[in-house]
Amino acid sequence: MGHMSQLKQEYRGLMERLDHHAVAMRRPEDERALQGWRELLEVMYSPEEAELASRMPMMPTRLSRLARRFDMPEEELRAKLEPLCDKGLVMDLVSRSSGEAKYLLAPPVVGFFEFSMMRAHDMFDKLSVAKAMDAYMHGDDTFAREVFGNDTVVGRAMVHEDVMAADIPEVLDWERTTSLLREAEQIAVSHCYCRHKAEHLGEACDVPQEICLSLNGGAEFIIRRGFGREIDEEQALSIVTDARKLGLVQIADNVQNEPAYVCNCCACCCEQLSAINDFGLKAVNPSGFEPHYNPDVCKGCSRCSRACPIAAIAMTPARTEGKRKNELRPDFDSELCIGCGVCATTCPQGGIRMERRTEPSHVPENTIERVVRQMLERGRLADLLFDESESRGAAFLNHAVKALTRLPPAERALASEQVKSRFVSFALKNAPAIDA
Repeated sequence: MGHMSQLKQEYRGLMERLDHHAVAMRRPEDERALQGWRELLEVMYSPEEAELASRMPMMPTRLSRLARRFDMPEEELRAKLEPLCDKGLVMDLVSRSSGEAKYLLAPPVVGFFEFSMMRAHDMFDKLSVAKAMDAYMHGDDTFAREVFGNDTVVGRAMVHEDVMAADIPEVLDWERTTSLLREAEQIAVSHCYCRHKAEHLGEACDVPQEICLSLNGGAEFIIRRGFGREIDEEQALSIVTDARKLGLVQIADNVQNEPAYVCNCCACCCEQLSAINDFGLKAVNPSGFEPHYNPDVCKGCSRCSRACPIAAIAMTPARTEGKRKNELRPDFDSELCIGCGVCATTCPQGGIRMERRTEPSHVPENTIERVVRQMLERGRLADLLFDESESRGAAFLNHAVKALTRLPPAERALASEQVKSRFVSFALKNAPAIDA
């Protein structure tokens, strides 16, 4: 196990626990990445915190149920969880209707990796965290493939709305960043974790850092725990407008209903875009739109190609009758393109418009569907439905079953096998011994 054997028992238990999340913190092979992996744990968690976190559930759970799991009075357990919530290692999500908090172990992404860099100053040594993250994420592709190496990814591109073709018959609210912001119950703005990390490494660009938006329940947690500040709808819309002028990509939570965030991303710092550029992974779910250009107005200036955050536009020579030299024309890679529309906003001639894709990719209806798909693709569906032999509540299971019924037949069969195998394993483990 190499460096794994050097970790204290509390950290080994935590790693095993995190490996059951929809996005795990997989052990890398590269020596530099392995060192970063180990240092991240030791910088963020004390041994006592790691031991407590190793027993936390992956889904929101009432304090009363947790107290039974830990065999501890509720108030004593709450006092132990508070420092973990302040650090973003555990999340406490508060119901707007009842005011009751439910707790869960924060995943690496979207979770404590982002929270660690959302504050300008806090209990973490930012430089140590930044160096360890960079080593872990870029020493090899282990973590990138864990996060972005499957069909269902965490984020989806949002098209720049002002460059959509005028004749598109219907654009749904969840396809518009402006609609997501107007419909959000609460909005927070935070430092961009990617850009803040790059700053500590001496690699940040000149884009403003306080630019990433959290929405709805995610915003409530961000504001209450001091990872960001509350803003109103108009302030959020202004941030989005300014980000588009800077040629940034809007990447939202990969769900249709109640997304948790909208990020404003640059190709130089963003980890999602870096996974595309550095590892060739389809790390961002494309929007339902793609660029089309008007050759009659195109001047071949190549601004669209230079602005594309994932280098999906090549300028190719084209013969023009009556001209001695070739002209340049954009060649769009439709397989690589994420449909953000940055190219269209950059064109000084207004010669590029975003039109409907003929075969748009699937966007999960809600967070539960997205997580179900992620867990299924990683072979962990049973871990989602059963947590240390405790079944989920009826409401969650109802949502999960609905998500499962939306899967194609082959994926439903795979889901059935994963759940069945968990039942079999549990039965064998707990079966009474039979005398010979």
